[in-house]
Amino acid sequence: MENSNVINNSNDKAIIKWVTVIAVIVPIVVAILLFMPSKLDLAAEWVYFLPHLNAVINSASTLALIAGLYFIKSGNIQLHKASMTTAFALGAVFLVSYVIYHAAAESTTFGGVGWIKSVYYFILITHILLAAVALFPILLAYYYGYTDQRSKHKKIVKYAYPIWLYVTVTGVVVYLMISPYYSF
Repeated sequence: MENSNVINNSNDKAIIKWVTVIAVIVPIVVAILLFMPSKLDLAAEWVYFLPHLNAVINSASTLALIAGLYFIKSGNIQLHKASMTTAFALGAVFLVSYVIYHAAAESTTFGGVGWIKSVYYFILITHILLAAVALFPILLAYYYGYTDQRSKHKKIVKYAYPIWLYVTVTGVVVYLMISPYYSF
């Protein structure tokens, strides 16, 4: 029994290192793509569809996260795992789509005026900041859940879940607020 704990702790340390590397590299890559002076020429207008797809993916992620919470509160661990794996997979697809879009297209400027502009930028800034820090606890929570380390999973989920849910919901809100200003 002790050996399995030692092995598990050793595996945990290696996974935590990988999670840390990924959680640092991804926001850096996204920032570089957002602020690079010239965008990649992907030779197609199809990338302008991606913000709409991203909103659908974020909406589906939100529903999967809410379903996951419902299922775990109901004691249905299998459906909880399925829901959270769905949310995790959707998050990965979203990230790829988001990176492709921002590598190829200029960012859209919000055109609203008055108090709505302040609301938009508050939501956008909190969304960006929390999205940048969300990856670490999400990956760790998923790992602990996947490896059935329930006590560690529960501890990290207290932080990961609300951040993840906020990021998916505000992603849709930001999209809805800026979508009238997209140029196609």
